[in-house]
Amino acid sequence: MTDRYAVIGNPIEHSKSPLIHRAFAEQTGMDLTYERLLGRLDGFDKDVRKFFAGGGRGLNVTVPFKEQAWALADERTPRAGSAGAVNTLVPLDAGRLRGDNTDGAGLVRDLSVNHGYLLSGCRILLLGAGGASKGVVRPLLECGPEQLVIANRTADKARRLAATLQPLGPIRGCGLDELEGDRFDLIINGTAAGLQGEVPPLPSGILTAGGWTYDMVYASEPTAFVRWGQRHRAGKALDGLGMLVEQAAESFLLWRGVRPDTAPVIASLR
Repeated sequence: MTDRYAVIGNPIEHSKSPLIHRAFAEQTGMDLTYERLLGRLDGFDKDVRKFFAGGGRGLNVTVPFKEQAWALADERTPRAGSAGAVNTLVPLDAGRLRGDNTDGAGLVRDLSVNHGYLLSGCRILLLGAGGASKGVVRPLLECGPEQLVIANRTADKARRLAATLQPLGPIRGCGLDELEGDRFDLIINGTAAGLQGEVPPLPSGILTAGGWTYDMVYASEPTAFVRWGQRHRAGKALDGLGMLVEQAAESFLLWRGVRPDTAPVIASLR
């Protein structure tokens, strides 16, 4: 029987996940289907239970359901626990579900494997303290940076997020207006402002010479933050397409026990 997988979200028509996972299945010779599910805003739990009761073997979760998936999971991996959000559900025995979050692993792998960036010992600025940022803080700290600073328009939100992960490494939270005089080797945009053509206000000279920028979102044209990196002479100004494919590969590995080759999939989506 063909194994069934899906991504659930609302809206969901735009999701590239089916294209990615079908490419992985073809590459690895595995018999599976992967579809989009439009989740009901008032019926997410029931939609998930129905999918797995019908034989579903794994489910990705996207906006706006990641926190609900965290609450629904019977057990969570440490990275999902830290994130407070789940983007991958794995069925266990007796109808139980394990929740994981592969976003941070996808970001780290895109930076370090696909682009050869050495995260150890570098100074990282993470813009935003919302769900996207929460998913990547722990994996970034596990790479051993010199410092990770989370900056947000609402400073208290950044400070609270940093405080919860203080035991994992050198991290602090602050407001965007507190960055004057700081310099970073890598600036990661975890806000959605770029999709509206906006960039969080940053002081001049904040990016070290040859430093990199990374926008966790992507679009068919360079995002506002990618353009910001180019204007400020970043060594590389990257978008989040590689992260999208790498987090999908991490989910595929959890479900199927095989890590697919992501390079041809990223190239085809470009």
